[in-house]
Amino acid sequence: MSKAYIISEVVIEDRERGERYRELAAASIAVHGGRYVVRGAEAEVLESVRDRRPEERVVVVEFSSVEAAREWYGSEEYAEARAIADGGALTRRLTLVEGYGVRS
Repeated sequence: MSKAYIISEVVIEDRERGERYRELAAASIAVHGGRYVVRGAEAEVLESVRDRRPEERVVVVEFSSVEAAREWYGSEEYAEARAIADGGALTRRLTLVEGYGVRS
């Protein structure tokens, strides 16, 4: 079974609610066996088809499988964090990728 990764490109629009999102998201990730590989890093864009905001940060979370990542995303534990983000605290893009060829 291949690992899976959630790649998040995020801009915090509201610091206070953004911090609450971070706390809730981290707790929900832990409950679902995920682990941060990258958390809040600045990225150097080498190629892009879209403009990138300078304050945009990157987060990468590893899960044991695509199914585990999808379970986390749809979970009750993550629901409150999603509601905060969807309420305008963050602008983000979450991408799920399977880690083919990656050895544990």
